Amino acid sequence: MPGSAERGRPARVVVLVSGSGTNLQALLDAQGTVLESGGRPQGFEVVAVGADRDGIAGLERARRSGVPTFVCRVGEHPSRGEWDRTLTEAVAAHQPDLVVSAGFMKIVGKEFLARFGGRFINTHPALLPSFPGANAVRDALAYGVRVTGCTVHFVDDGVDTGPIIAQGVVEVREEDRADQGAALHERIKEVERVLLVDVVGRLARHGYRIEGRKVMIP
Repeated sequence: MPGSAERGRPARVVVLVSGSGTNLQALLDAQGTVLESGGRPQGFEVVAVGADRDGIAGLERARRSGVPTFVCRVGEHPSRGEWDRTLTEAVAAHQPDLVVSAGFMKIVGKEFLARFGGRFINTHPALLPSFPGANAVRDALAYGVRVTGCTVHFVDDGVDTGPIIAQGVVEVREEDRADQGAALHERIKEVERVLLVDVVGRLARHGYRIEGRKVMIP
């Protein structure tokens, strides 16, 4: 993907959400800001927000910011493949350069990945490839690790197996075991929001290429 200088405009970003949308809010807050170093803009614009259900805070955050929204519910389609096709077309209508899963709790299908593979970004609350899946924080605690963190990666057809873009480290404290990782998860989310904004900004400004499992950012 070329950087913003080559495109002559900010990268167009579509964000997918299923819940509160705190990662979305971080992107919305950052998109109009200027980097401290050199006074350059972040280089991206959130052009639409999609969800798999109505009535969630993430959609309301988008509407307050004047960002168009759309909803694609799995239950309104005769098959998961039809839902995937509808979601793909809904996202494609906004002509995104990047698509971000910001707590989107549905697994996309082959058609979506065929259209947006290499442009679809996800966050995960562990240091991949360790502890993939839905219970990453709990699994990391159960294993007894001393540090964990978060990963921003491109999505492929596996479960949290796509090329890693960046990672942030979070220390595990003794008291984290008492609340089954709730406080730890909150600390991970704080790091995750900062990391996601940084990654989307760098990809948007500088462009990137994927070589095997390596993401190369100039």
